[in-house]
Amino acid sequence: MRALFVRELRLASRVGGGALTGLLFYLAVVTVIPFGVGPDLKLLARIGPAVLWIGALLAGLLGLERLFQQDREDGSLALLLTGHHPLALVVMVKCLAHWVATGLPLIVAAPVFGLFMNMSAEGIGAVVLTLLAGTPAITFIGAVGAAVTVTLARGGLLIAILILPLIIPVLIFGVTAAYGAVEDPAPFLPPFLILCAITLFFAALGPLAAAFAIGQSAE
Repeated sequence: MRALFVRELRLASRVGGGALTGLLFYLAVVTVIPFGVGPDLKLLARIGPAVLWIGALLAGLLGLERLFQQDREDGSLALLLTGHHPLALVVMVKCLAHWVATGLPLIVAAPVFGLFMNMSAEGIGAVVLTLLAGTPAITFIGAVGAAVTVTLARGGLLIAILILPLIIPVLIFGVTAAYGAVEDPAPFLPPFLILCAITLFFAALGPLAAAFAIGQSAE
């Protein structure tokens, strides 16, 4: 499992592996918004948490197509299916490696992008904390979509369509919690705890569902 984790990190760090692409896409989303809404600093600070979350969500969807597709093309997926380790555990390791390679850089870059949006230190900290708690859920949900479309040649758009309804609650509670940290009437802890619960739920269910889908496609 450790070797598989290191292998996934190496594949993601290569040119075209998804890590750098997602980060550049995130940068593009955040830098374009101020040009669209104008130079109103108060408005930018108010919509900042939502912009950072939407950018991270869209950037996190970019590399999901390659989560199992590349293994199927080079024959590695067949070896994983016939290995001694449970397939759900293999999927869990691949998801964690994918999140470390593609999701964690987005979280690290979020404070810098928050400055572009004129956000306060409290708002930036809240966004980083909610992204840290919520972005793993996007990976686990995306793993199910990637497993369902693993036999398709170009299933990237279909993955986004399939998993978008499941990702919307993650976005809602993530943005709500981030706003709750900077707006006095709005609470922070309840939506943040719900966000953590969603991530834990899909961390348990996602690998099992993805393993089942991969097993069905291999038959």
